[in-house]
Amino acid sequence: MAVKRIFQYLLFTPNLSLWYPKGSTFILLGYSNSDYANCRVELKSICGTCQFLGRSLVSWSWKKINSIALSTAEAKYVVDGACCAQLLWMRQTLRDFGCVQSKIPLLCDNEGAIKLADNPVNHSRTKHIDIRHHFLRDHQSKGDITVQHMRTEFQLADNFSKPLDESRYCALRHDLNIIDSRNVT
Repeated sequence: MAVKRIFQYLLFTPNLSLWYPKGSTFILLGYSNSDYANCRVELKSICGTCQFLGRSLVSWSWKKINSIALSTAEAKYVVDGACCAQLLWMRQTLRDFGCVQSKIPLLCDNEGAIKLADNPVNHSRTKHIDIRHHFLRDHQSKGDITVQHMRTEFQLADNFSKPLDESRYCALRHDLNIIDSRNVT
């Protein structure tokens, strides 16, 4: 059934392509999101991230988180850490070409995950979160990344983390600069 859906998607979207606008800035920006316990079999969360260089989508990912998160905030915190790692790698690559970036915005729609990244104190409710996930907190305290809140309806990573209705999917697809090449003149 899943393969059939993939083929249907490919059949009806052959003219969609990424658009890279001319003269776009070289400012890094990351979006991250997860759908808490979306995998009904293993109760694991599905996460999605996308990274932009200016208005151009240059990297994205979708995967099932390896561990079971005990809360929505934890699931989003884990995916924020993965997005942070990707942004830092991209920042280093840009630095190699002479483009220096600092305080890269990472947009998240969960206040709990943002508070976990901001607060250096381990509470009894967060002790179970693996040390490797505090990578995000470390880089936020160094000033490499700034985790910022974004309203859910503007979260571009939703396309990679959860099923959406057609109108929302098309609106987010447009915001990702995925265009119908038949309409380009």
